[in-house]
Amino acid sequence: MVVSGKGLSATMNAKVIGTGNDFVILAHGYGGDQSIWDKIVPCLSEKHRVLVFDWNFSGFHQKVNEKFFDAVKYYSSLDSFADDLVDLMDEMELRSCVFVGHSMSAMVGCIASIKRPELFKKLILVGASPRYLNAEDYEGGFELPAIEQFLSAIESNFHSWASAFAPLAVGGKDLKAAQQFETTLKKMNAEVALSLAKTIFLGDRRATIEEVAAPCTIITTTNDIVAPTSVAYYMQKKMEGKPKVEIIDTDGHFPQVTAPEQLLDALGRAMEMKDGGVHFPLSTTHEQVAQEQQQLVEAGSLGS
Repeated sequence: MVVSGKGLSATMNAKVIGTGNDFVILAHGYGGDQSIWDKIVPCLSEKHRVLVFDWNFSGFHQKVNEKFFDAVKYYSSLDSFADDLVDLMDEMELRSCVFVGHSMSAMVGCIASIKRPELFKKLILVGASPRYLNAEDYEGGFELPAIEQFLSAIESNFHSWASAFAPLAVGGKDLKAAQQFETTLKKMNAEVALSLAKTIFLGDRRATIEEVAAPCTIITTTNDIVAPTSVAYYMQKKMEGKPKVEIIDTDGHFPQVTAPEQLLDALGRAMEMKDGGVHFPLSTTHEQVAQEQQQLVEAGSLGS
């Protein structure tokens, strides 16, 4: 059963699938929309009510409400997204939910859980990073010149950059998945894409994650050029309760499309709150990750 809403839930294209007792919220990341979860929703909705929606930068919103795009208000801080999430949950009268946030939405969920802890029973953070820039005693994955080149490519020719970036971010040889992400990415307004990219890739939310009190599981992949495994371990060390880290044996930043069965297994363990340490298939070296990150940086020049 699929249920659509009114008010803010209609504005955010929110849909509830399934008839279980517990709510699982799936929040997509930069350049995506709710379709990024299509491979895992059918299974999750067998036992849970699953909420999917589109953030205000998605192609859906550009079609229905251009005035919703206020770069100053919405894209200068992830707090605006957290406020939207809290407002949506209040409107739908949701409490004690499992929140699954992918990429930027992982940090959005962390912020929202600090603002309103009663709304969140569990945070599951997929491909999360509180900071993408390297710093002293912190490996975020990128040096500042690489990020600047990355942003310059978006500003110069967003669509060309998106074509180069999508297959590198998705990883592996799944051309269909890369094309899916490229399609949703290109639906973003180019100015919005640049503004939000600056907020994400130049931001620093390391202090935020130390304030998160909700139980948490961190899920990443063996070869994620956007958020390397070093970030997952850093988060585990800094967050309250020392969250479990699950590392899925697949390439790329999108396990929900490249390894949906493995992600579903990890989600199942997380939602059952089973104890466990770090699940890490040792099949990818740091050198491989570094090579993929360099490809990502080089992709930036393709958009200039």
